[in-house]
Amino acid sequence: MGRERLEVADIFRRYGPAYRQQHAASLGGGQRRVMSAIELCRTAALGGHVEQCDRCGHQRIAYDSCRNRHCPKCQSLARAQWLEDRQAELINTEYFHVVFTLPEQVAAIALQNKKALYDMLLHASAQSLRTIGADPEHLGAQLGFITILHTWGQNLMHHPHVHCVVPGGGLSPDGQRWVACRPGFFLPVNVLSRIFRRLFLEALHKAFRAGELQFHSKLEALRDPKAFATYLGPAAQTEWVVYAKAPFGGPAQVLNYLSRYTHRVAISNNRLLSMQDGKVVFLWKDYKHGGAKTSMTLTAEEFIRRFLLHVLPKGFQHIRSYGFLGNRYRETKLALCRQLLGTQISTAHASTENNDYRERYERLTGQSLRDCPICGRGHMARIETFLPGSLPRTLVPDTS
Repeated sequence: MGRERLEVADIFRRYGPAYRQQHAASLGGGQRRVMSAIELCRTAALGGHVEQCDRCGHQRIAYDSCRNRHCPKCQSLARAQWLEDRQAELINTEYFHVVFTLPEQVAAIALQNKKALYDMLLHASAQSLRTIGADPEHLGAQLGFITILHTWGQNLMHHPHVHCVVPGGGLSPDGQRWVACRPGFFLPVNVLSRIFRRLFLEALHKAFRAGELQFHSKLEALRDPKAFATYLGPAAQTEWVVYAKAPFGGPAQVLNYLSRYTHRVAISNNRLLSMQDGKVVFLWKDYKHGGAKTSMTLTAEEFIRRFLLHVLPKGFQHIRSYGFLGNRYRETKLALCRQLLGTQISTAHASTENNDYRERYERLTGQSLRDCPICGRGHMARIETFLPGSLPRTLVPDTS
């Protein structure tokens, strides 16, 4: 029998109590809730049900999920449902992937002002695309795109950046034509970078003047206007990192990409290698050395600290749509785009009226939760439900 897979929950359960005690003064309520949710996920503390095979009689306990968006175990169904919704919005054109990244000194401010600066990052990157896309010297069209906020690098350090998935063209100002970009080329990234820098810094200075930013610890001196201006001086003179990856080519590749980037958490369980003697070892890609895969060892305390850096503010929407993909006019404008491109309306979007999570999971992922894992012929049927904190009355035999 293979080694049982290590999970973030295991690390939190073993080292979380000491971490809470040592960092009681600085640990936020949102971070505490995330830790508790991950620790309790799929345990008796959240309740669950017992299933039994209708052919061989095999029984298993299925504990309920925490459904926290930071939990590595709770994203597959949400991701699959979101992807199905996006599949219905794809149009038959080339797609591009553009990434906007905050410089290090601005990212430090973002860590202490997450909601304000993450909003700025999403808005400034989107406005940069829309501005250059609408400029007749570049494309002269209204774009439509999806943006996804990530706040981490492979080493779990704070690295806020936005991934944008953009069709290679847009609607003409009068809505009568589809304006396509040049094959293989979207928009000039050097121009995007400068507009992004200007828009973001304008918003940042405005927020500072309005007293909407907080500074503490190493950044406490930035409460002074002169110190704040001096601190941001270099950021106003350097090039901000904006780059466009090679185009996807078609809608199928876009969905494949999105399946890797949406609903992702700071680290997945399959990257964890070991936990012993107060240390955690995990895999990471070192992009400074060609993306080579190697292992990193952190103390459990440092691992938890880095993981919690990426807890988002409550209710913060980290995936957003803009332009002709914006929520308000999406259906109407997508129909217009398809008409102008000479393609049919997508029929890929299946009904979501059935609320049984097992049927939805199989439809969306192709993997069955009903098939018996022992005999492979029977189906697992629920025979008992038990409440949080209690245990099932049904005796489940040990099949290990």
